[in-house]
Amino acid sequence: MNRTRWVFAFVVLAAAAVVVASILVQRAGGVGPLIEQPQAIELRVVCALPVEPFVQDAAKKFNAENHKLEGQLIRVTVEPIDGLTAMGRYERGDMSPVPTVWIPDSRYLVELVNATFKEQRGRDIFLTGGEYRSRPIAVSLFSWGIYSSRATVLRNKYGEIDWSAIHDAATAKGGWPELGGAADWGYFKLVVPNPRRNVGGLAAMVAAAGEYYGRTDIGVADVTNPEFQRWLNELMGAVTDFSSLGSYSVENLALFGYSMGDGGQLLESDLLINMAGILNRWQDPLVIVYPKYVTWFDFPYTIWMGDETTALEKNAALEFEGFLLSPGVQQGAVKMGLRPANTEVSVTEADSLFVKWQDQGAMTVVPRTTMMRSPDREVLLALLRWFDLNVTER
Repeated sequence: MNRTRWVFAFVVLAAAAVVVASILVQRAGGVGPLIEQPQAIELRVVCALPVEPFVQDAAKKFNAENHKLEGQLIRVTVEPIDGLTAMGRYERGDMSPVPTVWIPDSRYLVELVNATFKEQRGRDIFLTGGEYRSRPIAVSLFSWGIYSSRATVLRNKYGEIDWSAIHDAATAKGGWPELGGAADWGYFKLVVPNPRRNVGGLAAMVAAAGEYYGRTDIGVADVTNPEFQRWLNELMGAVTDFSSLGSYSVENLALFGYSMGDGGQLLESDLLINMAGILNRWQDPLVIVYPKYVTWFDFPYTIWMGDETTALEKNAALEFEGFLLSPGVQQGAVKMGLRPANTEVSVTEADSLFVKWQDQGAMTVVPRTTMMRSPDREVLLALLRWFDLNVTER
């Protein structure tokens, strides 16, 4: 055998030895393969409770499709956190590790958190322009959801269902018989989410204040107005138990029926997704009524632009955002009672919950109404303080 063949044989044997040694090390619980495999890009998403089922379902499909960026797999995990709770954790520095994406209930929560970090760091941490800007992934309005039997009585008594009518019903000393209802209905019971556990409770109080004052914006002076506080206190007195109305108020309404409440102003998507269950369980469908002063959530997909996340993670966030906004995935949002952010997707398809529950008041297109302006930090804190002092101690 000449020298060249000896060298070739030696190289082959050496390579084989390396492979065998690598396999033996792995089987013995060693440090792993000698050639390091690329790590997956872990994309952590903190998500508002009303859209968590939609985002969680989309994440499972996204992961199953093995999306890659620069040759690395993207793996999405979704953590449900109420928007107000998440805002507090961001501002206290308790959000650790910092998620790459935050999908809160409303854009104004993003603006409040961004203002805090801009003061601390001298720059925006969430952007309003460019490819990394905050963009809604779905929309849902707040509307009245009231059991049909109760809604009929209220309409006969007051003509329309609004905060004024609800307040008068809540303060009727004779209860439902005074309003024209059955004696065994007792007193009117209002459903409002606990604002300490669900930002929807704050949205309900903001909407009530808008109707009380007859305008779209409220300030701290409006919240601390003694006459308004007296009116609001009487209204909230009709809530049976705030401690039981936690993060999932409509689910509780579906489970416990009239003992939990007769109705309230709640998120349209929550009402639609629970309509069938309520009808099957209580044989008294909910009626949906859209208020004059509308509040809504737009669930902005917000990418953290701080140094705590890498450029690759930020770009992976864009990949998942595009997936969420794709027509097929947005159709899944409609099936969960959400209005799509992608204008190519309609809510009028045959399997749409908006179509299915039209006879109960659901609208595919809501007529022009008056939109409430987003409250600032001082108004939110004033409402929460009022709630803590006047309601939670009951």
